[in-house]
Amino acid sequence: MPNFYTYFIASLPTLHVGAKPPFSFEKFLQMCEGLIPEDAISLLGSLRTLTDTHKGACAETLKKWYAFETALRNELVKIRASRKHKDAFKYLRNDGGAHPAIAHIASSAHRNPSPLEAEMFLDRQRWQVLDEIIFGHYFDLDVLIVYAQKLLILERWERIKHVHKERLLEEALRGSHVAG
Repeated sequence: MPNFYTYFIASLPTLHVGAKPPFSFEKFLQMCEGLIPEDAISLLGSLRTLTDTHKGACAETLKKWYAFETALRNELVKIRASRKHKDAFKYLRNDGGAHPAIAHIASSAHRNPSPLEAEMFLDRQRWQVLDEIIFGHYFDLDVLIVYAQKLLILERWERIKHVHKERLLEEALRGSHVAG
């Protein structure tokens, strides 16, 4: 199996936070076929779940990402639990480390009065951390891992926008039906 990482990565469109994804995650995996090894494609396909069970050349990239994501989720759990006067300990996951600004990120998101804007803020922070993680990598599997994670973020927002539009349309139709 040839390793055409350089060719493949150079052919991928640049992703921008908040933009529409250029293609689906499944299409991305299909595009990888024949250009990168099958085990790399399998690893990319497994990125939909938050489990740090991967070993090998890109283990450090995945370890950094999962450590950040777990620490962020744990911090959000702590904030939400304290607000509801619950014990957060039983909801926390094993923490693989901490990002220097994790408490600030979580509290800033929590203080936002709009849940949608808070989620967008969190995803912008995730995007920034992914950029930090990939610094110094150019044409390797680590770049594809970060690309895949960013693509998953964009897909999530595309689903959110689509659901939001459907809900608005339903409300508008209900309102015009009642008025008529």
